[in-house]
Amino acid sequence: MNFLFVHNNFPGQFRNLASELASQPSNIVKAIGAETSRGIANVTSHRYRAPATDGSGVHAFARRFDSECRRAEQVLFVAADLAASGFRPDFIFVHCGWGENLPLRSIFPKSKIIVYCEFYYRQEGQDVHFDPEGSWLGADGAVGLHCRNASTVLALVEADIGLSPTVWQRSTYPTEFHRKIKVCHEGIDIQRLQPDDSAEVLTPSGRRLRKGQEIITFVARSLEPLRGYHILMRALPEIMKARPKAEAIILGGDGSSYGPPAPEGTTWKKLYLDENRKGLDVDRVHFLGLAPYDTYLNILRISAVHIYLTYPFVLSWSLLEAMAMGCIIVGSDTEPVREAIDSSSGILTPFLDSSRLAYTVIKVLSNRKSYARLGVQASAVAALRFDKRDRIPHMMQILGL
Repeated sequence: MNFLFVHNNFPGQFRNLASELASQPSNIVKAIGAETSRGIANVTSHRYRAPATDGSGVHAFARRFDSECRRAEQVLFVAADLAASGFRPDFIFVHCGWGENLPLRSIFPKSKIIVYCEFYYRQEGQDVHFDPEGSWLGADGAVGLHCRNASTVLALVEADIGLSPTVWQRSTYPTEFHRKIKVCHEGIDIQRLQPDDSAEVLTPSGRRLRKGQEIITFVARSLEPLRGYHILMRALPEIMKARPKAEAIILGGDGSSYGPPAPEGTTWKKLYLDENRKGLDVDRVHFLGLAPYDTYLNILRISAVHIYLTYPFVLSWSLLEAMAMGCIIVGSDTEPVREAIDSSSGILTPFLDSSRLAYTVIKVLSNRKSYARLGVQASAVAALRFDKRDRIPHMMQILGL
């Protein structure tokens, strides 16, 4: 069979499925992605140049869709070349977040199109207006947010099937689409996510941290409020004062990935570090930036307590990987986290309550042995519900492959 994957940052969420399909000699697998895309064995990659955009002359409501249409045009050129070469995909997998789906039905009218349904934007009940400190939308902002869903709606109208990784993420979509969207997480590599008591992490200051120490870990793609970085920083002074031997490892970039940018002239990282610097022993707080994946795994391996916070938004792979690694997790009591963790596999605290977070982390560090069962159960849950070896066959069954 012929398969085509379309993702601006391929493989993205399609890594496990694309690898499995490409491992079967009878399949031909191709991918379309932007220049940042990476290769996978036995997958032929076709890259396009992401177009430069200037939205100054476009109505504010339409700027995102204008950008998506320009990207769609680049995908159209590549897809048309594939069609001209005689390639006809039986299945097309596409993430609808960047408009890349827009030309696919026109170029490949007989293909079965599967859309990855990650998130549908809404004004209430999700990430927007969740945090009182966050930006609040006026009427025009609400309309602009609603318009961000334009290419997603078009994708779902044309799709044969939608795939959403969690029940809650599917629930963000209009109910009339729910019958078309199947829930199946793409899975994580449980076999690679194994503990290692010999693991250690070298900090920027030259200190080596090892398993058995009081290591507090926090991981996010970017250190931004949407992932609770500000709540973490407000909890740390109290935690570090109560636990004088504790060390904190914070992994994440300085920019913003999902939420709004920091005020001009600063970063969220600097803003909240400066806000909480008084009374904080910064020598025991280690920022590792965007570390290599193996370093990230070692951070989880030496963790004594792992903090995962998020607005009601897309669930991070990092939480599931921390669970698989057997971390004792203190997470935010928000919808996506509650779907992965309950009282038997972690501890949930109110997202906005930094004092409660501090109290809970101190309690865990004070008696780690009594909380070790949470890590054991978290690992078991991750293996049962998120192992790619089970998820990919299930996904293929859903798709009739």
